[in-house]
Amino acid sequence: MSRSHPKSVTRRRVFYIPGYDPIHPRRYRELYRKEGAAQSAISGYEIALTPAPKSAHFGWQVDARIDGHAVRADIEVLVWSDIVRDSMEASIPGTYLQLVRTAWTYIASGALRRLMRLRKGPVIAALYPVGMLLGQALLALALWYGFWRIGGLFGAVGAWAGAALGVMAFVALLRWFKAKDGKIFAYYLMHDYAYSAASNGANPPALEARMRVFQDSVAAALADDVDEVLVVGHSSGAHLAVSILSDLIRAGRVSADGPALAFLSLGQVVPMVSFLPDAHRLRADLRYLSARDDLTWVDVTAPGDGCAFALCDPVAVSGVAPEGKRWPLVFSAAFTQSLSPARWKELRWRFFRLHFQYLCAFDRPKDYDYFLITAGPVTLADRYADRRPSKSRIDVPVSKYTSVAA
Repeated sequence: MSRSHPKSVTRRRVFYIPGYDPIHPRRYRELYRKEGAAQSAISGYEIALTPAPKSAHFGWQVDARIDGHAVRADIEVLVWSDIVRDSMEASIPGTYLQLVRTAWTYIASGALRRLMRLRKGPVIAALYPVGMLLGQALLALALWYGFWRIGGLFGAVGAWAGAALGVMAFVALLRWFKAKDGKIFAYYLMHDYAYSAASNGANPPALEARMRVFQDSVAAALADDVDEVLVVGHSSGAHLAVSILSDLIRAGRVSADGPALAFLSLGQVVPMVSFLPDAHRLRADLRYLSARDDLTWVDVTAPGDGCAFALCDPVAVSGVAPEGKRWPLVFSAAFTQSLSPARWKELRWRFFRLHFQYLCAFDRPKDYDYFLITAGPVTLADRYADRRPSKSRIDVPVSKYTSVAA
């Protein structure tokens, strides 16, 4: 089936699927407001935000005037932060148990070794919480040992007293580290990687149920009087979008004469899940979606983002590329070129901030502009119709596991 795309967009529905993020979705509205204003000042167009009508999801409306065209975009965040928060309720001992289980899953399955053949950055990011949590435990243990030795200077009773005080200090230090995790991110990242590893790459039931709700929202938008429906999957939200859109198309909910359907994956970490033994569903969906002409799929990453598998074709590296593969179009946001030297110097070592740069303003924009894509007068298909994939993309099969769901 070949879908026709409008030459100009006046109305668009946008669904943004965040990554593993426990924070209220208003942060994405405020980020869009701030960075959209900055980009419009740089690029010479107009963007204004207004509250969205009440809906099942958090959202806002964007009214833009770009190249003389007026465009309205209704943007909704497909919220699963409550599921994320529930998964982060592990105690300190529970988190260390997660560490052992997650490390074993990736090492024993061979996934860690194969992921390192793609990009070192995201693997280092995955090892960071392991190193930090072990370091915290060693410091706490050293503190206990110090109390015990000092107490031992006063005899057996002193040693027992020192050991008891040391236990209290051990627990207090670990609790202090956890309280400061908003700056360290060790617990947060450990919970993130443990979430997928706990089921060896399969989606937990609560997430599957939420994804069905998301599918219904996108299907309703496709029945609306709009020119384009755009699904944006950021970070781990990208692999959720792959499965949501695959289910949507399989169910016959995408009409040939409906709005253009587009998928933009940003800063994706698909291999962290698709390389796991039981990610049968995700691998099947990657294979299925990559050959469909019901939609346009563009994948944007950047080597400057150390938390993403930059320029790794998620379908090809997962070893499930079918005959007639069409998607995704893989190219780089080129942070080092689209950000001025001064701005790049400011952001270069702020790894988590760079992972969100795709949603932000560029002071030397090239052909990637998040606000033109979400609020501009051109569909994703037309915008990148002549765009060639990046020559440095990685599109060879690397995953050990390539089995797919029936």
